[in-house]
Amino acid sequence: MERNVEKLDAFLEERFQKRGYPGMAVCIRGPEGILYEKGFGYRSIEHKKPVDGDTVFGIASMSKSMTALACCILQAEGKMGLGDPVVKYFPDFHIPGAPDECVTVRTLAMHRSGLPPMEPLEWSIAMNSVERNTHWYREMVRTAPNKMDRIEQIVDYISAGNYEPVGAPGEYMSYSNEGYAVLSYIVDQSAGITLEEFLKERIFRPLGMTRTVLDVDCGEARALAGDNITSLFERDDDGKLVWDDNWSVLPPFRGCACVKSTAKDITRYYQMLSNGGVWEGKQVIPAEAVELMVGKAFPLREKYYYCMGLQKRLLGGRMVCQHAGGLHGVSTEGGFMEGGYGVAVLCNEGDLDVEEFQWICYNYILGLPLETEHYWDIPNGKTFSRPEMLCGDYLCREGLPVHCVVKWEDGVLRGTYQDRKVLLRYCGENIFTAVDAGQPEKRVTTLRFYTRNGSAWGVKCGSRIYQRVPDARP
Repeated sequence: MERNVEKLDAFLEERFQKRGYPGMAVCIRGPEGILYEKGFGYRSIEHKKPVDGDTVFGIASMSKSMTALACCILQAEGKMGLGDPVVKYFPDFHIPGAPDECVTVRTLAMHRSGLPPMEPLEWSIAMNSVERNTHWYREMVRTAPNKMDRIEQIVDYISAGNYEPVGAPGEYMSYSNEGYAVLSYIVDQSAGITLEEFLKERIFRPLGMTRTVLDVDCGEARALAGDNITSLFERDDDGKLVWDDNWSVLPPFRGCACVKSTAKDITRYYQMLSNGGVWEGKQVIPAEAVELMVGKAFPLREKYYYCMGLQKRLLGGRMVCQHAGGLHGVSTEGGFMEGGYGVAVLCNEGDLDVEEFQWICYNYILGLPLETEHYWDIPNGKTFSRPEMLCGDYLCREGLPVHCVVKWEDGVLRGTYQDRKVLLRYCGENIFTAVDAGQPEKRVTTLRFYTRNGSAWGVKCGSRIYQRVPDARP
């Protein structure tokens, strides 16, 4: 197994420059210690301040695994049950058509409660963050029923039932930020202290994660980071890079997306998980908690499977568990590989997919060519037998309404995904890869269709199930 750190450094630098990102931090930690750590680009272009190993970034939805781990620790210590119904903690919580007993802590943590993508997280950001001069901001403010700054407002919105569930509890996985908002407050009740305090006392402090904090408004993160915290970058409508220091504020979504950290700190966390809760020879997290989170109860295969706050898959013959994150000025990927390895890639530009950099790090660990890709949805060159069943307009209401439209034209499945023209390449079963219609070599997303009674009622785009618009058959 060949590992050449100079080649790795040059390859990452070349790829970073090619992508044109403002700043990024990468860290690989193994049984020997830190195998690689480097900051690329700038945390502040205006003041020419570079990213380094101690630069604090947002990690967005990578926070979810910490909330899930807190639930698993509490289960291992007998303070909470993963099978507890949510109504035990929130008596007014209901999902239309679902028995209350079947909507549990576990189904929320696995995104299998039946909740579809919905608006509260986006409303919360718009109503509680610094105003932005964008169509998204204006629409979120216009449509928000309230400030969405209290968990009771989210519970009330879910329980009002003005949506169609994506299935019975436990039936389908569809990513739900609202589910993790509720989990944050279940931890509060079960632990007897806030989630913020629990993570600090039980995870961050024992692991020496001295530059990591869960806070809602970034005030604690700024104090902890000193001057070494990144600005937040985006692209305007003309593709020009713009930046500010206005962090997303989304009060009830604490354990969903609000941790700030460094690449070096986060790899401590992931390496501990890879070692079954052991850090520097000490069992700092109960081994049972790690097993409950990502253990043998969940399948290990080349396709991703969402466990408790982490996606699990087989990559290069080894188990990998990882998660991405994205918010304003935040695009991240982090995870662990069996054998005692932790990897983190933190970028300060929003709306990016940085998994390719995560793969480069995995390839380095495995001794594979650094450019090796690890897609599991590989087109097989065959044609789906009933393409007409898939045609329709599928809708996601997470923030601004987003459509995935599928058509069967001239013997080709094509359509649009988030206003982008795509072609569908069949991969087997009910799975397709959507590629850019103008650049077929460029992947856009993975589509998994769900059918009943002769047509598809939904399609999972990435990790979210879009539901068919009634009577819409383009």
